[in-house]
Amino acid sequence: MKTVTKKLFWDRPYDREFEAKVVSVDGQRVILDQTLFYPRGGGVASDTGLLDNAKVVEVTKQDDQIWHSLGSILGLKPGDGVRGSVDWERRHRLMRMHTAGHLLSSIFYRENCLITGNQIDPDRSRFDFNLEQFDRGRIEGFVNEANRIIAKDAPVKMYFVDRDEALKMPGLIKLAQAAPPSEDQLRIVEIEGIDRQADGGLHVANLKEIGRIELLKLENKGKNNRRLYYDVKNL
Repeated sequence: MKTVTKKLFWDRPYDREFEAKVVSVDGQRVILDQTLFYPRGGGVASDTGLLDNAKVVEVTKQDDQIWHSLGSILGLKPGDGVRGSVDWERRHRLMRMHTAGHLLSSIFYRENCLITGNQIDPDRSRFDFNLEQFDRGRIEGFVNEANRIIAKDAPVKMYFVDRDEALKMPGLIKLAQAAPPSEDQLRIVEIEGIDRQADGGLHVANLKEIGRIELLKLENKGKNNRRLYYDVKNL
């Protein structure tokens, strides 16, 4: 029977250290009984950090198990206790980037533009969207509106809702070709009064924590498909 890794990162996204026990070892990959490390998925980069004295270079999810890929072999075996520490600067930038992406996507969605792809990274992020005409001024206006909303601030909440009830919420899925997750309960990320999306990622607790969204580059990717690169800056 496979051990399901407990997702400490959902309950404690602002924590930086944790203790766990080794469940399985495969070369330089380790499964723990619980973890603060967020795994790569949904276009969002994974956390990195340290597990004891070894670097955690990537974290991935396979079914309900979370694999930690290490930069060196620790000689661990099942049952060993370990201490992990998350690279907080990277984690926090990813949280800010991700919430900024949700805010932007809510504005684009309101303007009948669906997100067709995304990649959230700590140095810069991007998303693709369908827009019939490549109107730079209009897109810049969307980003400016997002920054005005950030300045007003709003809390960001995460909670679980039964799937049937969640699917009654309008605008829950903003990716053009995405299907709702198959779980019995969906994790909802809500920017109060602004947006709700089904999402398993990590986010800041309020919009002001994002700082300011900076539009880095716009690209025309072909018929109806555009790409926006952005960063988040401290105020």
